[in-house]
Amino acid sequence: MQIIRSIKKIQSLTRQLASDGKRIGLVPTMGFLHDGHLSLIKRALKDCDIVITTIFVNPTQFSQGEDLSKYPRDEKGDIQKIKSAGGTIVFIPKVSDIYPDDFDSSVEVLSLTQTLEGESRPTHFDGVTTIVAKLFNMTRPDIVVFGLKDYQQAMVLKKMSTDLNYPIKFIIAPTVREKDGLAMSSRNKYFNEAERQEALCLSYALKTAKQMVKADIKDCKLIQKEMKAVIKATCKTAKIDYIAFTDFNSLAPTKVVVKNTICSLAVRLHNVRLIDNLKLM
Repeated sequence: MQIIRSIKKIQSLTRQLASDGKRIGLVPTMGFLHDGHLSLIKRALKDCDIVITTIFVNPTQFSQGEDLSKYPRDEKGDIQKIKSAGGTIVFIPKVSDIYPDDFDSSVEVLSLTQTLEGESRPTHFDGVTTIVAKLFNMTRPDIVVFGLKDYQQAMVLKKMSTDLNYPIKFIIAPTVREKDGLAMSSRNKYFNEAERQEALCLSYALKTAKQMVKADIKDCKLIQKEMKAVIKATCKTAKIDYIAFTDFNSLAPTKVVVKNTICSLAVRLHNVRLIDNLKLM
């Protein structure tokens, strides 16, 4: 496994790999990897000869007051995990190389970023689309793999890729959860044991929504009301950012659960903001 930190070196290597006919997969991450990330690497390996995992805590996708300085990091541990998952190349660029002092460009996707995470974090997706566009240019992937937990992000980046004519196949892999249902996230480490139990309120609420739909209750207002009650019953201090029901592909809001409706939510628990989602039909 190779560890590369130079932009010029990764560009030179991927050009050579492409000319050799190698199929390149890309898994972009911000590090502090868990089994969810490793599942993306393993998924990419099914379709690719080479899998590049990037580790870069991207400052431009953090809004003012968010946890950039506190974001967990473990480069040495990440490298070992990537190796154990079968990763081929780890790309770890410097912030100063990605964003030099005279950097003055950005990539923006309009419609899909105005709701859900985009409404709550107005500058977030511009940072995401810009860094991923840069990573695409550096690594020349044939396939990129994202996780369903960050499904809006994946749909935004897929739209960017289509609009900018990147010849990249997108794979959205299933959310990986702990045994008790909590979606794996690097931010879960912020919780103590009691808080960790309260964080289950997100998965409890989504399961409730799924059960209601199975019982033929499809009014989104009724489902949302019950989800809020479940969250508050599990964590009295939880602050609900949003509970939304949208079309999986267009992110258009819906008042009634129909085919391809996904429920997404963001909840702040003990100063930690978590997101999760579940396709209801």
